[in-house]
Amino acid sequence: MQPIYDNPLGFSFRIVFAKLRALNNVTNHLQPRMHSFKKQTIMKKILFIVLFISSSIISAQNDGWHISTNENSDYTGIAIANGRIGMLSSPKPLQIQHVVLNNVYDVDPNLKVSQILHGMNFGNLDIHIDGEKITEDNITNWQQTMDMKNAALTTTFDYKDKAKISCTVYALRNLQYTGYIDVSIQASKEIDVKVTGKILTPKEYQTPKNTFQILKDVETTMPILQSVAKSPFEKHLVSTSATFIWHNINSSREHERPELNHNVISDYENTLSFDYNIKKNENLEFAWTGAQCTTKDFSDPKSESERMVIFNLLNSKVVLLAQHKAQWNELWEGDIIIEGDLQSQQDVRLALYHLYAFGRGDSDLSIAPMGLSLQTPYNGHIFWDTELWMFPPLLMFNQNIARSLVNYRSDRLEPAKKRALNYGYQGAMFPWESDDTGEEATPPFALTGPFEHHITADIAIAFWNYYRVTQNKKWLTQKGYPLMKEVADFWVSRVNANNDGSYSINNVVGANEFAPNVNDNAFTNGAAITALEFAIKAAKEIGEIPNPTWQLVSEKIKILKLKDGTTKEHENYNGEIIKQADVNLLSFPLNIINDKAAILKDLKYYEPKLSKEGPAMGKSIFSVLYARQGDVTNAYRLFKESYVPNQQAPFGALSEVSTSNFSYFATGAGGMLQSVLFGFGGLDITDDGIIQKNPILPKEWKSLTIKGVGPSKKTYRIDR
Repeated sequence: MQPIYDNPLGFSFRIVFAKLRALNNVTNHLQPRMHSFKKQTIMKKILFIVLFISSSIISAQNDGWHISTNENSDYTGIAIANGRIGMLSSPKPLQIQHVVLNNVYDVDPNLKVSQILHGMNFGNLDIHIDGEKITEDNITNWQQTMDMKNAALTTTFDYKDKAKISCTVYALRNLQYTGYIDVSIQASKEIDVKVTGKILTPKEYQTPKNTFQILKDVETTMPILQSVAKSPFEKHLVSTSATFIWHNINSSREHERPELNHNVISDYENTLSFDYNIKKNENLEFAWTGAQCTTKDFSDPKSESERMVIFNLLNSKVVLLAQHKAQWNELWEGDIIIEGDLQSQQDVRLALYHLYAFGRGDSDLSIAPMGLSLQTPYNGHIFWDTELWMFPPLLMFNQNIARSLVNYRSDRLEPAKKRALNYGYQGAMFPWESDDTGEEATPPFALTGPFEHHITADIAIAFWNYYRVTQNKKWLTQKGYPLMKEVADFWVSRVNANNDGSYSINNVVGANEFAPNVNDNAFTNGAAITALEFAIKAAKEIGEIPNPTWQLVSEKIKILKLKDGTTKEHENYNGEIIKQADVNLLSFPLNIINDKAAILKDLKYYEPKLSKEGPAMGKSIFSVLYARQGDVTNAYRLFKESYVPNQQAPFGALSEVSTSNFSYFATGAGGMLQSVLFGFGGLDITDDGIIQKNPILPKEWKSLTIKGVGPSKKTYRIDR
């Protein structure tokens, strides 16, 4: 594989220095009260980055679609997902770490709230060559390549001087409950091979049952390995079926298939294996495919998982993968192309890949902060992360996925109305953490659950933006406005009238969660104002008469100021460190503060207040705002600071904060993409649809092309 440039060492150090500068800002601004071990952690992070860049990225392919690595000693996996199931890659040969099932929840054993389910792991294979099992200790030339264009992760390695092995993992986009692992073994010498496919049931599952059967219809035989068990707290029955596929043996030559041997290693490990002799310079090519279904989506998951595996078994690899790739090609009609900065190109594409991989346009499901990569943190719950951070880039490029995200909320409107009633309010009050039920899933000890109410406004804002872009009046009438009306009614009941005729919103947790139970939080108040204004517009758009109280309240909700005119974050704010952007969200995306001098005043005041250990996406908002003010230097600096310190080896997967390796943090991806789209790209969502105004190009880039924007699939190009 070719290095990324002719001078890969020089290239790698350019990125190293960029990362060092970003992280040096962290160490220089550490608060005195912080313990020394935190500084040591960050310095270790810097050392890791040097190793990450020098050993990993210089082996990447010379294009913007592939990220390759030959370093697996410090490894954070990448997600292979299709919006329904997610598989996390592993540095170990022929393995994945785990499977995550979207919208299938059981119980968090510690917090006793709902938790997204780790499914059965059908992605692991064992290969023995001449009696020796392949492990990370007896292979050489290990390399992994993430193909973002086709959503495929390929691992290649050599086993001694005997064989070259390739394994490509797909979460099939066209068959959303299935995974497909394509394997090739090229023999350098004659070898005897034993291949074992596995279904690994998590030890927390209840009453597992493991079977193997050969189904038959006329002359066609269908070998099916299957494991069935109840989820840890028995909320769901989970069924996984799997089988081998031999690409060169069709159903008319079934007698040529290798003999299959079934072995139940334990209640939690069900295996199927075959033996094969490969002559020198010959190949063995086969696939291992699995399907996983639960009672969340199927009345009979056992039979359905069997049918899906049989479908894969009796379709050719060419057909299955062509359909998968075609769906990904359609997704990539919405793309960002950066010329002149390959590293930024790969970073931006990896972010967009993950948002596409975690969502579907046909599911009416949403995206959790960690997408389909991890069960914890956050238990797979749905937060404001979706509406404020991930939704806008997806709305630009793929209105079908965007529709799923908003429909997820409208489908849960009734629980939100009940919640408002339970807390003494009118309308609908959405949970801070939502699961499949639409009820509050925040752990009881967290004050965000009862008090972080801006989520309700965030949802309504996303709804109006969806209509602005799509102009889908039928959707607005049937789903959009009914929710927006309930949200507006909530805010009318939520405000407190003051003696001077103004309104306050008291006792909330704002976007800055470091300050709980405050009055007149800037973002909460601004979001409520915007939600009320948008409800008025939506009513008029479909010929309804808006409640006149909505306008009365929206015009009189307080936005507080410090003595020098800087927007005040909340009533008692006195210059404290903040978790993330709060006040600055009033400038973007809310556009409540739109005077240039006021925007700059807020930017300069609050950037130094950002916690150095807070989530990265806050800086992406600052990047957008500086770009819109024409300050490309600060915009680009903050764009890089919003994600570079949080990249994890070896692929650059994003974590929420620079000192953790929990990834992939889809919220951060959404923020970073907004820097490009709404900052450098100059795009904006208005009542007239998507417009472009004052794009600006970083000096590090030769051009920026944003293609497939909006329903008409427009292309915007910015050249130097």
